[in-house]
Amino acid sequence: MRSLTAFPLHSGPRRETWLAHPPRAALPPALLPWLKDAGSLTARIRARCAGFEVRVLCQRLARVRRDEALLLGLRAGELAGLREVLLVADGRPVVFARSLLPRRNLRGAWNLFHGIGARPLGAALFSDPAIARLPLACRRLDGRDARYHRAAAALARQSPAPALPRALWARRSVFLLRGRALMVSEAFLPAILELRK
Repeated sequence: MRSLTAFPLHSGPRRETWLAHPPRAALPPALLPWLKDAGSLTARIRARCAGFEVRVLCQRLARVRRDEALLLGLRAGELAGLREVLLVADGRPVVFARSLLPRRNLRGAWNLFHGIGARPLGAALFSDPAIARLPLACRRLDGRDARYHRAAAALARQSPAPALPRALWARRSVFLLRGRALMVSEAFLPAILELRK
């Protein structure tokens, strides 16, 4: 069991570094509040649109990226529960979210992960006072990162398919329940900036 301080914000080689603070000069000012808000992203989006939905892209066991494995204390090749979804506001995808739960944590404390389906994970995470959230970290995802390509592929299946910029800003954090970790990362899609203030 790992303590709260045992989960590093930064992991892997320099190009895979997740930053504790968003670099203001490198991103659109309107994106900064989205990256920094430690509250429920689901609630923030719902407050700015008339219709909200979760489109589940996949939910399965999978190998994870090196920086994710380091963050979650997984051995090379160890499987984790993977859930990828699009958060959709008024019919437009605004966030590509990726949740990872070490296989050993799939039962017991994090049983909610198992049958969550198209319900928003954020609503469950923020409704339980026993769940602690570690600090947010952020980074820019580009074509060198598989997560960028996963988001691009998800958008390409939408109709009409929106254009994707050369890079996306993402944030991630670890949630702990009885010492067991769940990682959630959220890549912000261009339409997030069109939601009302």
